[in-house]
Amino acid sequence: MAGLREHDVDEDHGPDDPPDDPAPPYWFPGTRMPDEARRIGLTPHVPDGALLDFATKLDSSRPSHRAIAWVLLVVFCFPVLTYVVRLVELLRVH
Repeated sequence: MAGLREHDVDEDHGPDDPPDDPAPPYWFPGTRMPDEARRIGLTPHVPDGALLDFATKLDSSRPSHRAIAWVLLVVFCFPVLTYVVRLVELLRVH
């Protein structure tokens, strides 16, 4: 091949070459994960990371998403509230 340099000829050029932008599309799980969460190793494949990934996809402008956020808040605060109530009752007895 006269006139072509070695790097001008790409023998394995094809669809499996890496893209110019290595970032995954926005619809892939974990793309909205906060940087701090990624830094400590949370991914959508672990329970805490999956919950965080789900919560970051909620949109406050949609009423159904606001309702889901309130349900999540109640679900996570209820055990803490019941523990505090039991602790106060226990301290009153002594």
